[in-house]
Amino acid sequence: MYPLTVFSGVPEKAADMIRLTPLRRTVCLLTVVLAAVLAAAPGRGDEPPATETAVAGEVGLDERLGSRIPLDLAFRDETGKSVRLRDLVTGPTIIAPVYYGCPNVCSILQWGLAKALPEVRRRPGEEYRVLSVSFDESETPGIAARSRQTYYSALGDSFPAGAWTFLTGDPQSIRALLDAAGYRFRREGKDFLHPVAIFVVSRDGEIVRYLHGTRFLPMDLTLALVEADEGRIGPTIRRMAQFCFSYDPQSRRYVFNLLRVSATVILATAVSFLAFLILRGRRKPLERGTHDRH
Repeated sequence: MYPLTVFSGVPEKAADMIRLTPLRRTVCLLTVVLAAVLAAAPGRGDEPPATETAVAGEVGLDERLGSRIPLDLAFRDETGKSVRLRDLVTGPTIIAPVYYGCPNVCSILQWGLAKALPEVRRRPGEEYRVLSVSFDESETPGIAARSRQTYYSALGDSFPAGAWTFLTGDPQSIRALLDAAGYRFRREGKDFLHPVAIFVVSRDGEIVRYLHGTRFLPMDLTLALVEADEGRIGPTIRRMAQFCFSYDPQSRRYVFNLLRVSATVILATAVSFLAFLILRGRRKPLERGTHDRH
């Protein structure tokens, strides 16, 4: 059985070329498996479509990744104090456009954030912040304060006091911020038609990711914040996160690159196994030479 000819009916010299020892058979098998996995692996798919319309007409969301929000805009926090975005966006920041009197999805969206934030693998207040921004210019800091109390009660005492700020503002500031983010809404009576999404910006206001819906996975938020970080996370960690996870524009979530990671593991295993066989093969002649001298 050794060596093995894998084909018959070929010229002798050709047959000699394709005779496989057990070592060569093992290497070829691993190579074929690795090639199949790599061929099946999809592309990165990191970026979502440039434009996503949530509701027909004026209402929708034009994703403007790489654009910057105007940081000089002034709003009022839940205490009534006038603050500029520049003083709040001091690092990776989650921005949630809502209106506090919303009877349904805005409340659900903020509850989704409150549920996910404690499990985000970043330190709130130090490594990231959250801003809820009302696009209803009639809402007051008092209303924002009541919303803050509601969601902070769900977060518990471990969440820092200044890590999630609830803002209200004038129509000009609201429009300037949301227009920069491609977020288009319309008032209908006492309520609004609006997209259901949040976006994440870096310390200089660059939009790096949109996350859609009312439920958020802690991993999605963590990876979006890592993307928004400007180098305080080492480049090795950043590259590892980008290698293992990519953004799926259809599901609008970060997904684990199973095939890519599996291919890497198979390749590493194959190399290790090949090195083991080579070292083992070299050791046996040395052992035989030692026995012969005795």
